[in-house]
Amino acid sequence: MKFRVDRDVLADAVAWAARSLPVRPSAPTLAGLLIEAGDDGLVLSTFDYETSARATLTAEVSDEGKALVSGRLLADICRSLPDKPVDVMLDGARVSITCGSSRFSLQTMPVEDYPAIPEMPAATGTVSSEAFAHAVAQAVTAAGRDDMLPVLTGVRIEIEGDTITLLATDRFRLSQRELGWNPGTPDASLAALVPAKVLGDTAKALTAGADITIALSATGSGDGLIGFEGSGPGGVRRTTTRLLDGEFPKVRSLFPSEKLTTAKIDKISLIESVKRVALVAERNTAVQLAFKDGALTLDAGSGDEAQASESVPATIDGEDLVTGFNPQFLLDGLTAIDEPVVELAFTQASKPVVISGTSEDEAADAGFRYLLMPRRLLS
Repeated sequence: MKFRVDRDVLADAVAWAARSLPVRPSAPTLAGLLIEAGDDGLVLSTFDYETSARATLTAEVSDEGKALVSGRLLADICRSLPDKPVDVMLDGARVSITCGSSRFSLQTMPVEDYPAIPEMPAATGTVSSEAFAHAVAQAVTAAGRDDMLPVLTGVRIEIEGDTITLLATDRFRLSQRELGWNPGTPDASLAALVPAKVLGDTAKALTAGADITIALSATGSGDGLIGFEGSGPGGVRRTTTRLLDGEFPKVRSLFPSEKLTTAKIDKISLIESVKRVALVAERNTAVQLAFKDGALTLDAGSGDEAQASESVPATIDGEDLVTGFNPQFLLDGLTAIDEPVVELAFTQASKPVVISGTSEDEAADAGFRYLLMPRRLLS
């Protein structure tokens, strides 16, 4: 194996493939990155039996071949190379990397011990890469991080015709984001539960091209596979991951069908107020929100401890109420909203609030809703 490749193209492709490498691989070879040089250029791959990543790129291939080397070490090396063409050659059991006056030699691992990389499933449809990355970033805000509840660490992707809905919850909050896409078949009806971290990292990394192709091999969980394909510098980027096994809770019904009290508030003003008041909030205690007389008053702290209070103007429609929320969860939801004005909608103080963006042009609604459970207030 021998080839020459542009330094920036190589560094980007290696970083893409290596990003999903396991921190504690179950076998030494799973920490490897597979390099394949052929007539069609260069293919770089990683796979840990759950998630695969593959980058194809243009290279001047002199001799075909393949080699397996430490993925993280290769990524660190490529990132540090000078801005000159990179020559890579397999010499016995080692891979040599030459770039200008820099030279590295890496020990290889047995290629025959590396698992077969999964093929991309058949394409299901395409979506704007920028729109998808932004929608995913909003949705994963509410995804769980407790590995003891693996189902809640995923994002449920629901496809109905030309609409994709993303749902995530950690039991204390719920996010829902809708966006349009171009399905392969107009009456498509599919669902998949995708690991939130993989989905978030993949969507963010595939914004170089105009569109992302989404491919589903099954509509359930367990043995199902989902794939994403997009453009990257010098070639194509592909990733696949197994769907999470388990039944995602039926959360759509948690969004109330009525609003008894609504408050519209400038988003930036509210975020800054919550940050200031939360400075004195004890860990795991709520920040109190009181809606009354055209203002939202925030309070935190109690007794002999530090206290804080601040008011922001609000357009309130409905009954006055007092409630409280985890300040960080509240900030997460507010920060994920695009619009300059947010609406907080209640049925009653003891029930969840639905937070969404609002604008003069209702058609411009981004389709993001964030439901947050209240916290008990300290007396």
